[in-house]
Amino acid sequence: MKFFKYHALGNDYIVIRPGDFSGELTPDKIRVICHRNFGVGSDGILWGPLPSAKAPFGLRIFNPDGSEAEKSGNGLRIFSRFLWDQKLVGTEEFSIETPGGLVKATVKEGGRSVRVEMGKVSFWSDAIPVTGPRREVIQEDLKAGNRTFNCCAATIGNPHCVVPLPEINAALAHQYGPLIENHAWFPKRTNVQFLKVLDRRNIQIEIWERGAGYTLASGSSSSAAAAVARKLSLVDSALQVHMPGGIIQIEISDDFSILMTGGVTRVADGVMSQELFETKI
Repeated sequence: MKFFKYHALGNDYIVIRPGDFSGELTPDKIRVICHRNFGVGSDGILWGPLPSAKAPFGLRIFNPDGSEAEKSGNGLRIFSRFLWDQKLVGTEEFSIETPGGLVKATVKEGGRSVRVEMGKVSFWSDAIPVTGPRREVIQEDLKAGNRTFNCCAATIGNPHCVVPLPEINAALAHQYGPLIENHAWFPKRTNVQFLKVLDRRNIQIEIWERGAGYTLASGSSSSAAAAVARKLSLVDSALQVHMPGGIIQIEISDDFSILMTGGVTRVADGVMSQELFETKI
């Protein structure tokens, strides 16, 4: 069962073509494949290309816990690079359909960089979703463990909770990320970003991803955090998002549509053994 492994600023994914896989890709199999000790090891699986009525390529995205993600910015960049490596696309813009919406991508710099039109960010509670009356979820207090955070929520096809703070670190994300991810506010759980504004053109984030945990980089998290910082009038429309794994460029239009550009690295091609699935995680 052939696979292709890439990383986008340290956020690694395995691409699996459905025709290369034996049997059904179940949550149990996903957990084993993604496990760092018992499997290939990754932050998720990109299942495609799939047939699509709306785009040349369809894509499904799975988290290491076996759940499905609506959209992933890094995953989309990696999948775009995979399509380029397979000579299915060139340097022209092309479309990919995900459960979180249609995106347009362009592969640049010989595959080393990919630009993705991520879609439009919404702050409305019913779109994210967030419980309670319909509203834009901006600067609301949320209690997690022993702390209360002033936060904003957003969606770019998948849910995000952005927590602006004067100082952030990995320990903060590890401690409070899972509490916010599973907070009662978020019926579908949420991705979490702890945000520090460095200046008008630079922000820094620490990321806790829904279904994946602490993550070195994330394209959708970068998009959501940048949009929140812009909504709060803290940054300009073009900015850099600094993460432990590297930097993503974000451009935000007046209607909060996001253009994301970041690097992709090809890691390895390999073949999984059926024996792998004798292990239960």
